[in-house]
Amino acid sequence: MDSDARTWAMACHLSALVGTLGNGVGFILGPLIVWILKKDVDPFVDGHGKEAVNFQLTMLIAALACIPLCFVVIGFFLLPIVGILAIVLPIIAGLEANKGNIYRYPFCIRFIK
Repeated sequence: MDSDARTWAMACHLSALVGTLGNGVGFILGPLIVWILKKDVDPFVDGHGKEAVNFQLTMLIAALACIPLCFVVIGFFLLPIVGILAIVLPIIAGLEANKGNIYRYPFCIRFIK
């Protein structure tokens, strides 16, 4: 596996941080755009791209589920946990992708197979 494939696989995961920490809307668009543009280049990039998009969709659903749970107080505790996971796990995944390892997010619903 060449370093270009590893770099693009890492970009699939880390591009989510631009939206999460930056503008707030690109957390799904970043991985989706990188994956769509580079999925045919290498199967390694394709796998990591699918995983990154699936994880971001899972985090979106988890965050949306926490909002009504705020009315029964537990959502106030769960929402920061979801936020921390949305920042930490893509960093770990990006580092693993850069090493050439396959990374599977925990608690991830795999919408795209």
